[in-house]
Amino acid sequence: MEHPSAPAHRGHFPWQGLLLAVSLTTFWNQPTAAQLTIESVPTNAVQGQDVLLLVHHPPGDLAAYVWYKGARVDPNQHIALYAIGQQEIIPGPLYSGRETIYSNGSLLFQNVTQENTGYYTLQVIKANFQTEVGLGHLQVYLELTKPNITCNNSNPVEHEDPVVLTCEPETQNTTYRWLINNQSLLDSAWLKLSLDNRTLTLFNITRNDTGPYECETWNPGSARRSDPFYLNILYGPDAPTISPADSYYQQGANLSLSCHAASNPPAQYSWLINGRPQQSTQELFIPNITANDSGSYTCLVHNSVTGLNRATVKTITVSEPVAQPSIRASNTTVTEQKDAVVLTCLTSDTGISTQWFFNNQHLGLTERMKLSQDNSTLTIDPVKRDDAGDYQCEVSNLVSSSKSDILRLYVKYAPTPGNSAGLSAGVIDSIVVGVLAGVTLAAPLHFLYI
Repeated sequence: MEHPSAPAHRGHFPWQGLLLAVSLTTFWNQPTAAQLTIESVPTNAVQGQDVLLLVHHPPGDLAAYVWYKGARVDPNQHIALYAIGQQEIIPGPLYSGRETIYSNGSLLFQNVTQENTGYYTLQVIKANFQTEVGLGHLQVYLELTKPNITCNNSNPVEHEDPVVLTCEPETQNTTYRWLINNQSLLDSAWLKLSLDNRTLTLFNITRNDTGPYECETWNPGSARRSDPFYLNILYGPDAPTISPADSYYQQGANLSLSCHAASNPPAQYSWLINGRPQQSTQELFIPNITANDSGSYTCLVHNSVTGLNRATVKTITVSEPVAQPSIRASNTTVTEQKDAVVLTCLTSDTGISTQWFFNNQHLGLTERMKLSQDNSTLTIDPVKRDDAGDYQCEVSNLVSSSKSDILRLYVKYAPTPGNSAGLSAGVIDSIVVGVLAGVTLAAPLHFLYI
């Protein structure tokens, strides 16, 4: 595109009078096959850019191009004339020095402002002084600055305080858009947007609504996004939890309890033991505990900002380890199918549970066996040879357990015909036979034949 010469001084050619005469007779010609059109390059300009109103399909045999501000030929809105023969630009009343007309009629605006937005009329004057008119439009948008978010309350209380976020600054012809956690807003009862989307109101906020919040501004010429904005949501304290979960301890152990409650700002902690205030700490430690340390342990939590208080109570039981029990038997040698036997587990401890073992295995009850209500007494009536063996009882509380020594029960029975010496496989629970220096040794038997 050929660059024009500098603007000429008035007086080289009587253009002023000609323009006046032509303006009085200007009309819109019927469109030709190649109609005069004007294109804005770029279509949407940003303030400070250079913008070209590019002319397409100008007619031939031209004498001059004349540009006007507005949608019609108006001498008062005359910007400049370009004399083709002289290759000169003749300024008009609206010429600012930032306009340049090229030899093809295109008009360049340098460093445009929003005031340049509007319609522009190009009048082409032919050598025979006939004219054609074309219309173009220039749109200039403000160069958007980086927005920022302001807030009416950046430290709201959960479920209480509404929060109003505003995207600043307010700019005309600008679209506002919000993002929460890098996601576009979804329809929700706890969100409300202003008509222009510049203000976002949050209702019934929770501790999960801290953000980040971002706002975007957009116009056809530029787009910007704010820095992330976070809320400091005040909440709690929630009901505290005391750990560990254990409630039963053995005498002499160390008691170490910790209390925790979700809270912002962090909660203040204190303890009560059986209603008596203790130190104001999150941790509670008592070494070498005794039964006197049993009772209720209360953790109190307080949030100085929300003003809320919560408490949790844990019952601690301290027990002595159980002593070893013993077994008392009504008889340790009984006759099969004739006698009954009663085994009693003896202990000085209280609050214990009792279990029975037979040959080092949990005792499986048969129809001939009966336990007392507290399991301390085992009755076998009548006894059989299968009942011969080793018996133990075990007592336990919530912190310890102990087994008795073994009590061995012997069962006498009549020999079965065909069995050598009245002993056969399946009759005697075990026989250990060893050979030492050619001598057979038999282990003590739990069964006796008669």
